[in-house]
Amino acid sequence: MDERLDEQKIETLQSWAEGLLRDERSELRAAAKAILLLIEEIEHLHVDLWHARDKESAEIVPDVPDEDGVPEVPASTLREALARRLRAARWS
Repeated sequence: MDERLDEQKIETLQSWAEGLLRDERSELRAAAKAILLLIEEIEHLHVDLWHARDKESAEIVPDVPDEDGVPEVPASTLREALARRLRAARWS
């Protein structure tokens, strides 16, 4: 099972869980709650990964000097470029 859980698959799992929550049997309602807990954990892990990537990109050690003699690596995203400009402006 090499298929990754994309947004569509997670939405499918959520709809299944919501259907199971309405079942009379407590075992199925418990399974639904477990599915919902796992979906919530996946969402938290995505947020953690996003924050870790942001932090990692902010910690890149520049190695090409700019006009001030300060090493700089081209920004991989507009967000990173703007963040660098803001940090540079604060130190000026």
